[in-house]
Amino acid sequence: MVGPILGGLNKLQFFLSKKGGKNNSSKISPRLPARAAAVACSPPAPAAVVHPSPRAASIWIPTSPSPPAAGPRYPAPTAEMAAVVAATVAPEWATKEPCLMGIDEAGRGPVLGPMVYGCMYCARSYHDTLATLKFADSKTLKEEQREELFESLKDNSSIGWEVDVICPKELSAKMLRRSKVNLNEISHNSAMGLVKRALDMGVLLAEVYIDTVGDAEKYRIKMTEKFPGIKFVVAKKADSLFPVVSGASIVAKVTRDRALRNWVFDETAQNMHMTTGSGYPGDPATKQWLEDHKHPVFGFPSLVRFSWGTCKPFFNDAVEVTWESDELEEDAGSNGSVKRQVKLSSLGFTGFKRKSEEIESSGKSRCKFFQARKLELVRKFH
Repeated sequence: MVGPILGGLNKLQFFLSKKGGKNNSSKISPRLPARAAAVACSPPAPAAVVHPSPRAASIWIPTSPSPPAAGPRYPAPTAEMAAVVAATVAPEWATKEPCLMGIDEAGRGPVLGPMVYGCMYCARSYHDTLATLKFADSKTLKEEQREELFESLKDNSSIGWEVDVICPKELSAKMLRRSKVNLNEISHNSAMGLVKRALDMGVLLAEVYIDTVGDAEKYRIKMTEKFPGIKFVVAKKADSLFPVVSGASIVAKVTRDRALRNWVFDETAQNMHMTTGSGYPGDPATKQWLEDHKHPVFGFPSLVRFSWGTCKPFFNDAVEVTWESDELEEDAGSNGSVKRQVKLSSLGFTGFKRKSEEIESSGKSRCKFFQARKLELVRKFH
């Protein structure tokens, strides 16, 4: 089978450049908490921007996670992510009167960077005022407008908000594992997590408005069953219909933009840069970035979502990797000694030339250690 070694195999975390010839270790911070209340993006680490050599080769070496940082600031899932300050107590007004919440996402389609789910909530009595704050679907606003609205939202004591930053490695791991989690389910779980966090803080949620992912009615029923007693409205283009969802859209979009703007690579190869284009699969600049940053064995840096189909064509000329399991099964062949071998590709450890649940035949015999001791694999116990 051909393809990169994916993050699910404890992906190797820093580069050894062919040019440099030295090991440059890079610590990895623990994974970002699934829910967070405020994002305080750190300034980007000082570094010279060098355009890549088309054939720059690199190799990743594993490192151990760093210990959690002290204080209220949570460490990011990797060094590139924004620092997050998690709220543990709801605003006083949110615990005394019924509240509305809007939920929306940013970064669902790109092959690069995190997917971010954001929510915004306010008291039901504040809804009419909210409609005058000029929140709109973030996709219809210029970056400067989004930033300005986000700052005004943060400064407004009558509004609360949360984010869930789902990093590329998490998306890839869930979508490529043997028991796959599709993007819709990841999205639904993120939305549920935002609702649960608000409830855990004591927010009196009465109504929740969500921009749909998949079938709107099925999504609404799913949320209602999970949180009985809350009215859920799930609709297409909800970010254009409901001001509270428009606000959530701005929260999610600005959070993702800042995370990408401040991204610091886990990998330390030479010639890496962030001139990625839009990050969407059809963008020629994004495709060129992928071409310039691919590795023939280990794939792409951790900025990339390996599970996107866009990645596969880049490994047509990659190093061929064959995974062998320790377990061999006897197959009742004509000579009674044909062995069958379970490939790790059937377990979801690579997205290339994988046949799910496949057990491929192999002529290799069992290890001599087992043969000499006449040890057999026990399948049934009586």
